[in-house]
Amino acid sequence: MKYGTIRGLGDRVSRLILGSMVFHTNNQELTNDLLDTFHGAGGNAVDLANVYGRGASEAAFGAWLKTRGTRKDMIVMAKGAHPVEPELISRMTPEHIVGDLNIALERTGAGYADMYVLHKDDEKVPVNVIVDGLDACVRSGKAKVVGGSSWSTARLGAANAYAAVTGKVPLSVSSPNHSLAVMNEYMYGWAGCLSLAGDVAALAWYTQTQMPVLAWSSQARGFFSGRMTRGAGPESGLSVHDLMVLRTYDDPKNWARLARTHRMAEKKGCTNTQIALAWVLHQPFPVFALIGPRTVPELNDCFGALEIELTPEEVAWLNLEEPVEIREPVGAR
Repeated sequence: MKYGTIRGLGDRVSRLILGSMVFHTNNQELTNDLLDTFHGAGGNAVDLANVYGRGASEAAFGAWLKTRGTRKDMIVMAKGAHPVEPELISRMTPEHIVGDLNIALERTGAGYADMYVLHKDDEKVPVNVIVDGLDACVRSGKAKVVGGSSWSTARLGAANAYAAVTGKVPLSVSSPNHSLAVMNEYMYGWAGCLSLAGDVAALAWYTQTQMPVLAWSSQARGFFSGRMTRGAGPESGLSVHDLMVLRTYDDPKNWARLARTHRMAEKKGCTNTQIALAWVLHQPFPVFALIGPRTVPELNDCFGALEIELTPEEVAWLNLEEPVEIREPVGAR
């Protein structure tokens, strides 16, 4: 495992953060297998949310945490204040911000959250209201570090300017989408989300500020897996999920990026999915990639991305920014 630094948490935060959408009390065995494998490989950061499995995901993680006695090893990331679906009724109030954290701590038995991230933003709510709510979470000892998921850079800047003036706790992490593939449109259920992919101004802001990014859907929901083909429809036999992924990423430039991951994988002796994940980890700002494996073999494939080194020229080439010769890996014959 490789580690990075997040202010307030130290320098031992695993660069891969294990997503928990597949965790469930109805499938505790799979939950345990994934967490045991991740922890055994040195992974320590887990991404949770109140809304995953209607709470069963947090409860399943809590059951693992209790039986394994690993709380001191783990970086627990809780997420709350998600709007009510499908109407997307805002819950961005101090009461919901604090209340959802309390629920997460009760379900997981974690005692506190190392990171507490607001699941989405509501730009109609003034940043001072939100910062005050998050500040209360930290000062109560229930969270160490706070942040926002799918927040614009303008809102992050405004929130931290208010925090600086008032002496409140700033937002220290940001969790937008980021992957090598650029979306045509957001997938169903992603309303209110925000992506860095292809956003030149936002990428420049993160490069300048060096705010840590917790990149969700870092592998573009399986687009780089090879399961999908260009223009495939319902008759292809693809799952509903994969058809949604295809609709989101079916673009000539993304197919070109996919082809380049294959070419580079052949040269470096790895899988193209590892190349796509390694690209996310080689940004000019701190990135911790959220991964969502559904099986232990998929998780093991993710680990391989940590061993891949990409030059800045290779990073640019994968993203179609400029042509560059792909060099053979050291020791290749």
